Formats: sequence, structure tokens, C-alpha cells
Amino acid sequence: MDQTRQELPDYAALARFRHALRKFLAFSEEAAVAEGLTSQQHQALLAIRGLSQDGAMSIGELAEILILRHHSAVELVDRLGRLDLVERMADPSDGRRVLVRLTEAGRHKLQALSETHVKELAAIGPALAELLKVFRS
Repeated sequence: MDQTRQELPDYAALARFRHALRKFLAFSEEAAVAEGLTSQQHQALLAIRGLSQDGAMSIGELAEILILRHHSAVELVDRLGRLDLVERMADPSDGRRVLVRLTEAGRHKLQALSETHVKELAAIGPALAELLKVFRS
């Protein structure tokens, strides 16, 4: 059965959108490197700060959010700990569980990166919104 032109995906729109996302991700990676971090380390700091309750989360929760295996998340937290960006603490409601939270240095590093990212998103936001219009119809 032949598909009509309306049924075909808009390959050009998909390609332009993926390109815009990849450009933002490249920008994000460069910004992280400029702050002495990997993109994954930046993402971990952002997840802990933005998606945790009371500013702390378990390594298992972090692994789930970052789509990592538990042992990889442990190694990531170890590296962030050596940079003094996160610290481990016992869960006050369950002493068997370890939580991770940002240190003051981690909060400052994330603040700097977030300000840079918000400025970039403000600059590219209108173009991204325009690209997304194609997919709403």
C-alpha cells in the first residue's frame, strides 16, 4: 500500500530538530568541560539538585534518572566526591540507605553551569519552539 505525502514523516523537520538538539548537547558538553566536568557529571549534579526531595537522593535513584547501572552510578558519585562536589550521608529515615547531596562547591559549580544553560536556551528557544510546531499538527 502506497502512503500519501501526508502520511509520510516530515524527515526534514525531524532532521532539523535532531540537529538543534545535538547542537545544544554539544554546547552543554563544552560548558561542562569549561567548568572541569564531564557532561555526565553535570547531569548528575543537575539531577541531584533538581529532581531530589530535600536536596538528596539515593545512588539507585540517580542511576535510574541517568539511565546507568548501579555500579556505574557509584563510580560517578565517587568521582564527584573526589572533586568535593557531592557528599554521601545516611538516610535519616532508613540508616541502611545512603543518600548523595551536593556540597557547597557542587552547588556553586551547578549554579554557574545552569546560568550558562538558561542563557543558551533563551537564545535558541524560539527556534526550537518553531521546529516543534511541525509535530503538533
